[in-house]
Amino acid sequence: MHWPLSILIYHRVLAHADPLFPDQIDARRFDSQMRTLGANFTVLPLAQAVQALRERTLPRRAACITFDDGYADNAQVALPILLRHRLPATFFIASGFLRGATMWNDAVIARVRGASGGILNLTRFGLGRHDISSMAARRATIDTLLAQLKYLPAAQRDECVKAIAPKPARSLMMIPDQVLALHRSGMDIGAHTVSHPILATLGSAAARREIAQGRHALEDITGAPVKTFAYPNGKPGVDFAPEHVEMVRALGFDAAVTTAWGSARAGADPFRLPRFTPWDRSSALFSLRLAANLLRRPA
Repeated sequence: MHWPLSILIYHRVLAHADPLFPDQIDARRFDSQMRTLGANFTVLPLAQAVQALRERTLPRRAACITFDDGYADNAQVALPILLRHRLPATFFIASGFLRGATMWNDAVIARVRGASGGILNLTRFGLGRHDISSMAARRATIDTLLAQLKYLPAAQRDECVKAIAPKPARSLMMIPDQVLALHRSGMDIGAHTVSHPILATLGSAAARREIAQGRHALEDITGAPVKTFAYPNGKPGVDFAPEHVEMVRALGFDAAVTTAWGSARAGADPFRLPRFTPWDRSSALFSLRLAANLLRRPA
Protein backbone atom coordinates (compact mmCIF):
# COMPACT_ATOMS: atom_id res chain seq x y z
CA MET A 1 0.00 0.00 0.00
CA HIS A 2 1.19 3.55 -0.77
CA TRP A 3 0.92 5.65 2.38
CA PRO A 4 0.20 9.42 2.37
CA LEU A 5 2.47 12.14 3.76
CA SER A 6 1.31 14.74 6.30
CA ILE A 7 3.27 18.01 6.38
CA LEU A 8 2.65 20.33 9.33
CA ILE A 9 3.19 24.07 9.02
CA TYR A 10 4.10 26.39 11.89
CA HIS A 11 5.04 30.06 11.98
CA ARG A 12 5.78 31.29 15.49
CA VAL A 13 6.28 29.27 18.68
CA LEU A 14 5.92 31.69 21.57
CA ALA A 15 7.71 31.30 24.87
CA HIS A 16 4.43 32.05 26.68
CA ALA A 17 0.78 32.27 25.65
CA ASP A 18 -0.32 35.60 24.15
CA PRO A 19 -3.82 36.83 25.19
CA LEU A 20 -4.11 38.70 21.89
CA PHE A 21 -3.49 35.48 19.91
CA PRO A 22 -4.85 32.65 22.06
CA ASP A 23 -4.65 30.20 19.14
CA GLN A 24 -0.95 30.86 18.56
CA ILE A 25 1.27 27.92 19.51
CA ASP A 26 3.34 28.44 22.66
CA ALA A 27 6.17 26.33 24.04
CA ARG A 28 3.95 24.18 26.27
CA ARG A 29 1.53 23.30 23.47
CA PHE A 30 4.31 22.79 20.96
CA ASP A 31 6.08 20.40 23.32
CA SER A 32 2.84 18.45 23.76
CA GLN A 33 2.25 18.31 20.02
CA MET A 34 5.78 17.12 19.32
CA ARG A 35 5.43 14.41 21.97
CA THR A 36 2.19 13.21 20.34
CA LEU A 37 3.63 13.42 16.84
CA GLY A 38 6.81 11.55 17.74
CA ALA A 39 4.87 8.78 19.49
CA ASN A 40 2.41 8.17 16.66
CA PHE A 41 4.13 9.15 13.41
CA THR A 42 7.40 8.52 11.63
CA VAL A 43 8.76 12.06 11.37
CA LEU A 44 11.12 12.48 8.42
CA PRO A 45 13.22 15.32 7.02
CA LEU A 46 11.22 16.87 4.18
CA ALA A 47 13.77 16.03 1.48
CA GLN A 48 13.86 12.38 2.56
CA ALA A 49 10.07 12.19 2.70
CA VAL A 50 9.70 13.69 -0.78
CA GLN A 51 12.14 11.14 -2.18
CA ALA A 52 10.23 8.31 -0.50
CA LEU A 53 6.96 9.74 -1.85
CA ARG A 54 8.41 9.68 -5.37
CA GLU A 55 9.62 6.09 -4.89
CA ARG A 56 6.35 5.04 -3.21
CA THR A 57 8.26 3.83 -0.16
CA LEU A 58 6.85 6.09 2.56
CA PRO A 59 6.33 4.37 5.90
CA ARG A 60 2.88 4.26 7.45
CA ARG A 61 1.90 7.55 9.16
CA ALA A 62 4.79 9.58 7.73
CA ALA A 63 4.97 13.25 8.68
CA CYS A 64 7.18 16.31 8.25
CA ILE A 65 7.45 19.47 10.37
CA THR A 66 7.94 22.82 8.65
CA PHE A 67 8.17 26.47 9.74
CA ASP A 68 7.61 29.54 7.58
CA ASP A 69 9.09 33.05 7.54
CA GLY A 70 12.08 32.87 9.88
CA TYR A 71 10.92 34.08 13.31
CA ALA A 72 13.59 34.18 15.99
CA ASP A 73 11.46 32.13 18.37
CA ASN A 74 11.87 29.20 15.95
CA ALA A 75 15.52 29.07 17.01
CA GLN A 76 15.04 30.22 20.60
CA VAL A 77 11.94 28.23 21.58
CA ALA A 78 11.10 25.57 18.97
CA LEU A 79 14.61 24.23 18.30
CA PRO A 80 15.34 23.02 21.86
CA ILE A 81 11.98 21.21 21.91
CA LEU A 82 12.63 19.56 18.56
CA LEU A 83 16.06 18.44 19.71
CA ARG A 84 14.67 17.09 22.97
CA HIS A 85 12.18 14.95 21.05
CA ARG A 86 14.77 14.13 18.36
CA LEU A 87 12.54 15.39 15.56
CA PRO A 88 13.80 16.93 12.30
CA ALA A 89 12.21 20.02 10.75
CA THR A 90 12.57 22.32 7.77
CA PHE A 91 12.67 26.09 8.26
CA PHE A 92 11.57 28.17 5.26
CA ILE A 93 13.16 31.59 5.72
CA ALA A 94 12.52 34.89 3.94
CA SER A 95 16.10 36.10 3.72
CA GLY A 96 15.43 39.84 3.54
CA PHE A 97 14.33 40.03 7.18
CA LEU A 98 17.43 38.48 8.73
CA ARG A 99 19.17 41.71 9.66
CA GLY A 100 16.65 43.59 11.76
CA ALA A 101 13.82 44.16 9.28
CA THR A 102 10.16 43.77 10.25
CA MET A 103 7.48 42.01 8.25
CA TRP A 104 4.61 44.34 7.36
CA ASN A 105 2.02 42.24 9.18
CA ASP A 106 4.04 42.41 12.41
CA ALA A 107 4.19 46.19 12.10
CA VAL A 108 0.38 46.30 11.86
CA ILE A 109 -0.01 43.95 14.82
CA ALA A 110 2.36 46.08 16.93
CA ARG A 111 0.43 49.24 16.00
CA VAL A 112 -2.92 47.79 17.08
CA ARG A 113 -1.49 46.11 20.17
CA GLY A 114 0.01 49.39 21.40
CA ALA A 115 -2.86 51.72 20.47
CA SER A 116 -4.54 53.61 23.32
CA GLY A 117 -8.23 54.32 23.78
CA GLY A 118 -11.24 52.42 22.56
CA ILE A 119 -11.22 53.46 18.88
CA LEU A 120 -8.43 53.29 16.31
CA ASN A 121 -9.22 55.91 13.68
CA LEU A 122 -7.47 55.17 10.37
CA THR A 123 -9.98 56.90 8.11
CA ARG A 124 -7.39 59.33 6.75
CA PHE A 125 -5.51 56.31 5.40
CA GLY A 126 -8.66 54.84 3.86
CA LEU A 127 -8.78 52.03 6.42
CA GLY A 128 -11.79 53.10 8.52
CA ARG A 129 -12.47 53.28 12.27
CA HIS A 130 -12.00 50.23 14.44
CA ASP A 131 -13.11 49.14 17.90
CA ILE A 132 -10.14 48.28 20.13
CA SER A 133 -12.00 48.42 23.45
CA SER A 134 -11.31 44.77 24.30
CA MET A 135 -8.72 42.12 23.50
CA ALA A 136 -11.19 40.36 21.20
CA ALA A 137 -11.94 43.65 19.41
CA ARG A 138 -8.23 44.34 18.91
CA ARG A 139 -7.76 40.88 17.43
CA ALA A 140 -10.72 41.44 15.07
CA THR A 141 -9.21 44.78 14.04
CA ILE A 142 -5.88 43.12 13.28
CA ASP A 143 -7.60 40.48 11.14
CA THR A 144 -9.54 43.15 9.26
CA LEU A 145 -6.50 45.33 8.57
CA LEU A 146 -4.35 42.41 7.44
CA ALA A 147 -7.07 41.32 5.03
CA GLN A 148 -7.41 44.88 3.68
CA LEU A 149 -3.68 45.24 3.08
CA LYS A 150 -2.50 41.76 2.07
CA TYR A 151 -3.27 41.87 -1.65
CA LEU A 152 -2.36 45.49 -2.32
CA PRO A 153 0.65 46.01 -4.60
CA ALA A 154 3.72 45.71 -2.36
CA ALA A 155 4.84 49.34 -2.72
CA GLN A 156 1.35 50.65 -1.94
CA ARG A 157 0.94 48.29 0.99
CA ASP A 158 4.34 49.17 2.48
CA GLU A 159 3.63 52.88 2.12
CA CYS A 160 0.31 52.46 3.88
CA VAL A 161 1.84 50.40 6.70
CA LYS A 162 4.59 52.98 7.15
CA ALA A 163 1.93 55.69 7.43
CA ILE A 164 -0.19 53.93 10.05
CA ALA A 165 2.81 52.52 11.94
CA PRO A 166 5.56 55.14 11.48
CA LYS A 167 7.59 53.88 14.43
CA PRO A 168 9.34 50.68 13.32
CA ALA A 169 8.24 47.64 15.26
CA ARG A 170 10.86 45.57 17.01
CA SER A 171 12.07 42.90 14.63
CA LEU A 172 10.89 39.43 15.56
CA MET A 173 12.99 37.70 12.94
CA MET A 174 16.13 35.58 13.13
CA ILE A 175 19.62 36.84 12.58
CA PRO A 176 22.05 34.92 10.32
CA ASP A 177 23.77 33.26 13.29
CA GLN A 178 20.47 31.67 14.28
CA VAL A 179 19.95 30.31 10.77
CA LEU A 180 23.43 28.82 10.96
CA ALA A 181 22.64 27.34 14.39
CA LEU A 182 19.55 25.63 12.97
CA HIS A 183 21.61 24.19 10.13
CA ARG A 184 24.37 23.00 12.47
CA SER A 185 21.77 21.35 14.71
CA GLY A 186 20.76 19.12 11.81
CA MET A 187 17.69 21.04 10.70
CA ASP A 188 16.98 21.74 7.03
CA ILE A 189 16.88 25.30 5.70
CA GLY A 190 14.45 26.06 2.88
CA ALA A 191 13.92 29.16 0.73
CA HIS A 192 10.91 31.47 1.11
CA THR A 193 11.91 34.37 -1.21
CA VAL A 194 13.66 37.56 -0.11
CA SER A 195 10.81 39.85 0.94
CA HIS A 196 7.86 37.43 1.20
CA PRO A 197 5.83 38.88 -1.70
CA ILE A 198 2.71 37.27 -3.07
CA LEU A 199 4.29 35.96 -6.25
CA ALA A 200 1.09 36.32 -8.28
CA THR A 201 1.31 40.11 -7.85
CA LEU A 202 4.80 40.31 -9.40
CA GLY A 203 6.08 40.28 -12.94
CA SER A 204 7.88 37.14 -14.03
CA ALA A 205 11.40 38.58 -13.76
CA ALA A 206 10.78 39.99 -10.28
CA ALA A 207 9.26 36.73 -9.07
CA ARG A 208 12.23 34.74 -10.35
CA ARG A 209 14.66 37.14 -8.63
CA GLU A 210 12.82 36.80 -5.32
CA ILE A 211 12.98 33.01 -5.48
CA ALA A 212 16.59 32.75 -6.65
CA GLN A 213 18.11 35.50 -4.50
CA GLY A 214 16.36 34.26 -1.36
CA ARG A 215 17.96 30.86 -1.85
CA HIS A 216 21.40 32.28 -2.61
CA ALA A 217 21.38 34.40 0.57
CA LEU A 218 20.61 31.34 2.71
CA GLU A 219 23.28 29.24 0.98
CA ASP A 220 25.80 31.98 1.71
CA ILE A 221 24.93 31.74 5.41
CA THR A 222 24.97 27.95 5.77
CA GLY A 223 27.46 26.98 3.08
CA ALA A 224 25.05 24.21 2.05
CA PRO A 225 22.61 23.76 -0.86
CA VAL A 226 19.02 24.89 -0.30
CA LYS A 227 16.81 22.42 -2.13
CA THR A 228 13.26 23.10 -0.94
CA PHE A 229 10.95 26.11 -1.31
CA ALA A 230 7.73 27.42 0.27
CA TYR A 231 5.44 29.73 -1.72
CA PRO A 232 4.70 32.88 0.35
CA ASN A 233 1.11 32.79 1.62
CA GLY A 234 0.89 29.61 -0.40
CA LYS A 235 -2.66 29.34 -1.79
CA PRO A 236 -2.54 27.68 -5.22
CA GLY A 237 -4.14 29.78 -7.94
CA VAL A 238 -4.39 32.79 -5.64
CA ASP A 239 -0.90 33.50 -4.28
CA PHE A 240 1.09 31.67 -6.94
CA ALA A 241 0.40 30.35 -10.42
CA PRO A 242 1.65 27.47 -12.59
CA GLU A 243 4.38 29.75 -13.97
CA HIS A 244 5.86 30.09 -10.47
CA VAL A 245 5.82 26.32 -10.01
CA GLU A 246 7.80 26.02 -13.24
CA MET A 247 10.25 28.72 -12.06
CA VAL A 248 10.95 26.77 -8.88
CA ARG A 249 11.39 23.57 -10.85
CA ALA A 250 13.68 25.24 -13.42
CA LEU A 251 15.83 26.79 -10.70
CA GLY A 252 16.77 23.31 -9.52
CA PHE A 253 14.80 22.91 -6.31
CA ASP A 254 13.76 19.37 -5.38
CA ALA A 255 10.35 20.20 -3.90
CA ALA A 256 8.03 23.04 -2.92
CA VAL A 257 5.21 23.32 -0.39
CA THR A 258 1.90 25.18 -0.44
CA THR A 259 -0.73 26.00 2.19
CA ALA A 260 -3.41 23.87 0.55
CA TRP A 261 -4.70 21.51 3.24
CA GLY A 262 -4.51 17.74 2.92
CA SER A 263 -1.96 14.97 2.65
CA ALA A 264 0.34 14.22 -0.27
CA ARG A 265 -0.08 10.87 -1.98
CA ALA A 266 1.86 8.72 -4.41
CA GLY A 267 2.10 10.50 -7.74
CA ALA A 268 1.66 13.97 -6.21
CA ASP A 269 3.53 16.85 -7.82
CA PRO A 270 6.53 17.44 -5.50
CA PHE A 271 6.32 21.17 -6.34
CA ARG A 272 2.73 21.51 -5.07
CA LEU A 273 2.85 19.65 -1.76
CA PRO A 274 -0.03 20.38 0.66
CA ARG A 275 0.42 21.27 4.34
CA PHE A 276 -1.84 21.98 7.29
CA THR A 277 -1.67 24.12 10.44
CA PRO A 278 -2.36 22.41 13.80
CA TRP A 279 -4.11 25.10 15.85
CA ASP A 280 -5.55 22.64 18.37
CA ARG A 281 -5.31 23.42 22.07
CA SER A 282 -5.53 19.85 23.37
CA SER A 283 -3.59 16.69 22.58
CA ALA A 284 -6.84 14.86 21.81
CA LEU A 285 -7.94 17.38 19.19
CA PHE A 286 -4.43 17.49 17.76
CA SER A 287 -4.47 13.70 17.38
CA LEU A 288 -7.88 13.83 15.70
CA ARG A 289 -6.66 16.47 13.25
CA LEU A 290 -3.61 14.40 12.40
CA ALA A 291 -5.81 11.37 11.72
CA ALA A 292 -8.34 13.36 9.68
CA ASN A 293 -5.62 14.98 7.58
CA LEU A 294 -4.41 11.55 6.45
CA LEU A 295 -7.79 11.06 4.76
CA ARG A 296 -8.00 14.53 3.25
CA ARG A 297 -6.95 15.06 -0.34
CA PRO A 298 -5.81 18.57 -1.33
CA ALA A 299 -8.34 20.62 -3.30
